[in-house]
Formats: sequence, C-alpha cells, structure tokens
Amino acid sequence: MTIQEARQQLVLGIGRIYDQRESATIADMVLENITGLKKVDRIIDKNKKLSAEDINLLKKYTGELMDHKPIQYVLQEAWFCGLKFYVNEHVLIPRPETEELVQWLLDDFEISKSHNQDAQNILDIGTGSGCIAIALKKKLPLLEISACDISKDALDVARHNAQMHEVNINFLQVDFLDRNNWTSVPSTEYIVSNPPYIPLSDKKSMKQNVIAYEPHIALFVANDNSLIFYEAIADFSVEKLPGGGKIFAEIHEELSDDVKQLFWTKGLSSVEIKKDNQGKNRMVKATMLL
Repeated sequence: MTIQEARQQLVLGIGRIYDQRESATIADMVLENITGLKKVDRIIDKNKKLSAEDINLLKKYTGELMDHKPIQYVLQEAWFCGLKFYVNEHVLIPRPETEELVQWLLDDFEISKSHNQDAQNILDIGTGSGCIAIALKKKLPLLEISACDISKDALDVARHNAQMHEVNINFLQVDFLDRNNWTSVPSTEYIVSNPPYIPLSDKKSMKQNVIAYEPHIALFVANDNSLIFYEAIADFSVEKLPGGGKIFAEIHEELSDDVKQLFWTKGLSSVEIKKDNQGKNRMVKATMLL
C-alpha cells in the first residue's frame, strides 16, 4: 500500500463519522505520525510503500477512530500554544479557547511588569496534562509555577510533559474542594484555572467522542452546584492571594454572569468577562482588593 492509497482509504473509512474536511485533516495527522513525513514530503513521495508495521498501525488507528476515539488520544499527542503534549484518557484534550486564557494572563503580566508590579508565583488549579502551567513556564521561566490536580494519573501525564519540555513545575496532588488541603498549596500572585464547569444536564447535547473518552471528573459538575469550583477558588484567594493578585479562569458561557456575581460577593474587584474567538463568554479575570 502506498502513502497515497493509505490516505484515500483512511479518508473513505472515517468519512462516515467526520465531514470531508475533518476526515482529510485527521488522515494527514495519522500519516505524519506513522511515516514521520511532513505533508509536502508525503505529496512528493506519495507512491512510497508503507511497511507491514506501518499498515498494522494504520489499521489500529482506523479502528479506534471508527469507535469515535478522538484523534489526540489515538496518537497520544496534542498541540497547545505551539508545544506538543502527550495526552491520554486521564486528561482533557487541550483546546484553543484555553490558549486564549493563557495569552490573556501573559498580556496582563506584561502590563503589570511595565508598572513595576512583578509577580513571582503562578498557581494552576486542575492542571490535567499540565499544558497551562508548562506553556506559562516556557514564556515566564523566572517565575515559580505550581500546579495541582486531584488525579494521580493526570499528574503523571503532567510530569511527563514537564520533563519532555525541560521545565520545573511544582506538582501537587490535592483535592482542591477539600479546604483542609489548602495549607499544602502555596500562596501566589496569579491563579489560573480551567476547572470542571459543565452541568451534568449538558451531557446529552455534547459530542459522543467527548462523553465516551474524556475524563468526566475534569468536565462535569452537579446541576445544582455548578459554581462549586469558582466558589472554592474565590475563598482560597481570600486566604492565599495578596492585594492586587489576580485570578484567570475559563468559564461556561451561560454561567458568566453568575461567576461574575459570585466573585463580586467574595470581595474580588475589577471582575471582567472576556469572549473567545468564537464570540462566546469564555474567560473571567478578577483582582483581589488592595
């Protein structure tokens, strides 16, 4: 089987699940992973034969894709802020909206620095794959960055990614909702978080590949307590965030007003909601009163 034939076969096979454009993109990702060749090289050498090992791998990947397994889990890799991350089903797949959250924090850091307000520490709550903490550390190597998660399996992935990118992150296994654990979490000038925020009632409208494969503990909250993590983050901030310290968090677009009101009632100031590139209320920034 040639590279061209493999691509055609894969596009045809997964075309029953994905649209034509998505199928083509996924096929290119799979073939780059299998052959190690960039797209232009595969076009030039389209008649190159795949080895028996490559064909077996192609069959394996195709079967997993036909079972609606996300391509990132199939290949065990995902890109975030220009960096490649190892991912498996113990961690969420990094998403473009979260890249926007990271950039918002970086922009704020530069503004604060220009006003001689240098932060020294960042805390990532619910780190998952470690993508937020690691992307920030690559951009701000002099800052001390800590990252916590309830899941040991997720932290194993995050530590692997930190080692792969040669950065030093202080990883902590912490059930953040148990306030007795806060003594083990360091004080900080910046808090960043993409916490679970999807009400369980939203599950029925979500894509099958998300429901079947991504970790529910990192996605869902109870319908009657959908702001549980934001309340914990706000209360933690009262104890651990200095005056002028800031929170950056991803939010559910339909709960943005509720999050904003919650932060106001907890004594945070300058609470700002920011839309993502799709025009959805996706992020919140709040500042601790001086």
